[in-house]
Amino acid sequence: MNQKIARLWKFLTDDIWRITEDEVNKTTFSVYTVIKTIYLCVNRFTKDRLANKAAALTYSTLFALIPILAVVFAIARGFGFDNVIEHEIATGFGGLNETSSAILNIVNTYLSQTKNGIFIGVGLIMLLWSVLNLINNMEITFNRIWQVQKARSVYRRITDYFSMLLLIPILLVLSGGLSIFMSTMLKNMEDFTLLAPLGKFLVRLIPYVLTWCMFTGLYIFMPNTKVKFKHALISGILAGTAYQAFQFLYISSQLWVSRYNAIYGSFAALPLLLLWLQISWTICLFGVQLTYAGQNINSFSFDKDTRNISRRYHDFVAVLMMSLIAKRFARGEKPYTAEEISEECQIPIRLTRRIFEELQDVKLVHEVATDEKSESLSYQPSMDINRLNVAVLLDRLDSHGSEDFKIDKEHAYNDQWTTLMKTREEYYRNAGEVLLKDL
Repeated sequence: MNQKIARLWKFLTDDIWRITEDEVNKTTFSVYTVIKTIYLCVNRFTKDRLANKAAALTYSTLFALIPILAVVFAIARGFGFDNVIEHEIATGFGGLNETSSAILNIVNTYLSQTKNGIFIGVGLIMLLWSVLNLINNMEITFNRIWQVQKARSVYRRITDYFSMLLLIPILLVLSGGLSIFMSTMLKNMEDFTLLAPLGKFLVRLIPYVLTWCMFTGLYIFMPNTKVKFKHALISGILAGTAYQAFQFLYISSQLWVSRYNAIYGSFAALPLLLLWLQISWTICLFGVQLTYAGQNINSFSFDKDTRNISRRYHDFVAVLMMSLIAKRFARGEKPYTAEEISEECQIPIRLTRRIFEELQDVKLVHEVATDEKSESLSYQPSMDINRLNVAVLLDRLDSHGSEDFKIDKEHAYNDQWTTLMKTREEYYRNAGEVLLKDL
């Protein structure tokens, strides 16, 4: 049994990531892709400690919950939909209970202070700051999961965030309007035996569809990168269904609040509210991780080997890639993208991108945009290809990085340093005669 478990674990962590599409049939490879996606999602969810990030977002949400609802109510009242919004929020918290009543009372009190000049000044600033801080924390968390280094510009943050705030009351009104419309239609269809069950099913499906759309839109919109709709939709449906299932349990648990009154008193609803926020964010972040894993699963092929690549093989791949780029530049052809080199030479895409980053750091290649419609950047040599030889490439890779240490290489350890330099010179002597474009 232990041997079977060990073989299964080795297959999941190593062997399955080395299987290419040419080695198995299409159905088997699709099954392996699903297995790899689930494993990668769970593994990265644990390693990235997303449960802790969900807790951080829970704190930010609790801090910004009232200001966000105040903004939503203010917009809704301007259009005369405040009753619909109030009903939808109460429904989300399991009806008019202690939690929903307390939140709605605080929101109404908050809005009643708008006539006060202090609120217009300091209060308005605090309201906007708490809302924008929450959305900014969401973007940072999503970007870290997607490994995006560059955040939105200040202008895009302001426009995108406020657009999202304007959409919230519209979605809530749409949800309430659809529910009322379908319920009315259902009453008119009670005489139709076949249509009545279908109508009931559609009414019950409305919250699920809206939740699926909400999560899908969030997964596409929030990360500052290109997210494919297919992967966002699959994750949105799974996360939305899990959220609705948990919502049902949360609403049902409101019946148990009375049992906690003896312990928590007037704060009986607070633990359940915190639990709801924590698990909701955990479900949401798991969906983000699933979207990332589904879209980038091919990037993790040969992942273990890529992380443990030898120095010799690293240099071989670098020479190979620079040779291909120099050859294509010499022929005046369209420059390579990382994906094209990866597919042509069977180099794992993560290794290809990693070496391209290193080659950019040592000023041997630079990115160019050859096609406005293409999402991928291409790479061209950054120096004269008639002087770009193997020795230049290896020397720049070897010497890149800091050498500013206090080791006494001038006196105490001069022999070691001199021996290394002489070895390097002999190593590069013949390599300096070989141009990369001629390989």
